[in-house]
Amino acid sequence: MLKIKTIKSIKKRIKKTSSGKLKFKNSNLRHILTKKSKKRKRKLKKKKIINKKYSKIIKKINPYL
Repeated sequence: MLKIKTIKSIKKRIKKTSSGKLKFKNSNLRHILTKKSKKRKRKLKKKKIINKKYSKIIKKINPYL
């Protein structure tokens, strides 16, 4: 039986929570922050959880995650 190759870009960007859900960091928080409101920047700091539909796809692609 062959091993399935993981997609490294997904492995670097997505972490698994203790309950088994997948989380990731939002983009758009590196530069050009002056035009973004405080509320928007505060919401971008939080991690987001991937919904069930996409998490199934990602688990097929990355079984070792």
